[in-house]
Amino acid sequence: MGYKGRIIALDIGTKRIGVAVCDPMRIVVSKVGVVKRDNTISGNHKAIEEIKTLCQKYDTKTILVGIPYNMDGSLGFQAKNCINFIKPLENEYEILYHDERLTSFEAEELLKSEGKKYTKDKGMVDVLSACIILEDYLREKE
Repeated sequence: MGYKGRIIALDIGTKRIGVAVCDPMRIVVSKVGVVKRDNTISGNHKAIEEIKTLCQKYDTKTILVGIPYNMDGSLGFQAKNCINFIKPLENEYEILYHDERLTSFEAEELLKSEGKKYTKDKGMVDVLSACIILEDYLREKE
């Protein structure tokens, strides 16, 4: 198995973006943190710049975006919001999309089972959701 390069995964919400990254061999997924987003033009620009900084830090040109498709597979408001948010990075990075339906629910259930108090820190759910998105992608694609 040769070098493949890191992937940064994003769970894009209207207030926060959960971020995860994998190792260069694409085996281990790690939590990175949360990027704040206020859904204004300046807020989106600031979040995009922070994501670019994280891509530089982790030496990656690949971004995996979780897309919350509707249950019928169509693109709803939030799915379109995610796609539109990441568009400014399309010329600089390889953008991959992955179905992330129910990852937040899965993350909440996992945190509950671990006895963690996630309701006061929703960022914890967002970061864990980004990890789940990346783990799912690697399991399916690699």
